[in-house]
Amino acid sequence: MRQYVLDELTKKELDAIKGILKERLEQGGTDNIFWLNVPDDLLSPIQYEHKRCQPYSMAIEVGDSWVKFEELVRSRVNLHCGCIAYATPGQRDFLRRFIDSILKELG
Repeated sequence: MRQYVLDELTKKELDAIKGILKERLEQGGTDNIFWLNVPDDLLSPIQYEHKRCQPYSMAIEVGDSWVKFEELVRSRVNLHCGCIAYATPGQRDFLRRFIDSILKELG
């Protein structure tokens, strides 16, 4: 899996990150999963075409001393489709900017 990982985080840092994620994102099926939705203007041509598979999101998972930001752009309604793919350069930049905004907010 292609992903960005922030590791060796303290409990205080993890709690702060988790608080930011809870404010900004939709929570997944557990307390430790969050969905970063990809804006329509960043969708690949096939993702834009596949309206039935939208929304598209990247998963963020919070562990006991780490946070993983996955580069896989997933359909939230369809598990098996050709529109599910690793992030395009624009989608990766979007993810990096999101991570940078969290780090900036943490100081």
